[in-house]
Amino acid sequence: MRLATFQTGQAFILYDADILCDAGQEPQIDPRWLSPDFWRERDAVLGEAPGRGASLFLAYGEERWALRPYRRGGLIARLSDARYVWTGLERTRAFREMRLTAELKQRGLPVPAPVAAGVWRHGPSYTATLITRLIPDVTALAERLPTATPTLLKRVGHTVRRFHDAGLDHVDLNARNLLVDADDRIWLIDLDRCRLRTPGRWQESNLARLKRSLVRFSPANAEHAFAAIVDGYRHAPGDSQ
Repeated sequence: MRLATFQTGQAFILYDADILCDAGQEPQIDPRWLSPDFWRERDAVLGEAPGRGASLFLAYGEERWALRPYRRGGLIARLSDARYVWTGLERTRAFREMRLTAELKQRGLPVPAPVAAGVWRHGPSYTATLITRLIPDVTALAERLPTATPTLLKRVGHTVRRFHDAGLDHVDLNARNLLVDADDRIWLIDLDRCRLRTPGRWQESNLARLKRSLVRFSPANAEHAFAAIVDGYRHAPGDSQ
């Protein structure tokens, strides 16, 4: 993975040169690729994820990508749901998430491969979009909860522990950001506002947030599901406990 930057006008792109460049050539990317409308106009949208600022699933040749515009929530979204205050390019949410995702990917952790982050500056504010490679044949844990086995749930706990051991504070750890693939491997997505930290109480906060999401998505078996996840977390492979 080789991250590089590209600028045209007020558009800034951080991209993986191994994916988007031919050897020794300029980046094979157009800033319009980071616009949802570009793909809709070309009938290249394969699907759409639920949620605020919904991700689009895209087809580009043999590549399959997920494009996610950054959107605000809460009361501030009434003023602007897509613009953020500009404090420098490397401090933008898209560039920070792109670099963090690349770092975790290079460490061998199960995150989607980052393709490109786009930032458009508008004077004192900016808008942004992120593209990652689509993970094939995955289902959100939220949808698997009613039929999830203890083995699968322990695997979720193992995976969360791996990320915590790497220092990742996932500020929105919930059952929609944990994905299960066809081989029951667990993936973690949506690293917006996340960061690497030394061990601390944030680990318990992550787990508490996950538990609340289990109650929301599957109240009938949330307690049993969370107990299995915690068991997997506490007895992750290689743990001395």
